[in-house]
Amino acid sequence: MSSVLLVLPGLLIGFLVAAPIGPINLICMRRTLAYGMLTGFVSGLGAAMGDGIFAAIIGFGLTAIRHWIEGFSQPLQIAGGALLLGFGTHTYLADPLQGRDIKFTGNGDRVRSNPSLLRSFASTFAIALGNPATLFAFAALFTGFGGFIGIADPTLAQAGFVVAGILCGSALWWLTITMIVSAYHDRISDRVMRIITHVSGVIISLFGIGMLMHVLLKLFH
Repeated sequence: MSSVLLVLPGLLIGFLVAAPIGPINLICMRRTLAYGMLTGFVSGLGAAMGDGIFAAIIGFGLTAIRHWIEGFSQPLQIAGGALLLGFGTHTYLADPLQGRDIKFTGNGDRVRSNPSLLRSFASTFAIALGNPATLFAFAALFTGFGGFIGIADPTLAQAGFVVAGILCGSALWWLTITMIVSAYHDRISDRVMRIITHVSGVIISLFGIGMLMHVLLKLFH
């Protein structure tokens, strides 16, 4: 197979890793409804960049970095769980009025503000890096697809095309999901938006609690 064509299995891997509904998907969908498609998509790109880093570590055979991450997997999971718990609490308490968080000015007036795109990107990037299980998922997928396409020991160039495809595949998922959610934005009433906000907050918090409990059980087992 031509090295350039290795982008295609990379696209599929990136799409498959990003697609399962989890906390980052909920965060991106909620932000799309609250602040618009651009904020939701940029939030997804933060997760895609985190996935890309893990994919590069596996694809380029950066064994030392992989072992370092594996050695710090529990602290990373604790950090990731705490971040999810914080985001879940913030999401639950956020005022979904017309899809905007409410802030108070010095004279008591209420003004609506959107989070910065950099902050939206950085938050999901941090959550993605806080889930080292993704590293093992990429290791399994690289091995599986490598055997399927007949490349057991890819060169740096071949690995680079696969990693590029993974980034594009993940970005494609976030573009797709934010476009779909954005299309239904105007059909969602304030009451439904409030329900979505509260349910999303609870589910994201539960993901965070689950990660923290998983680490604690391993520590005291």
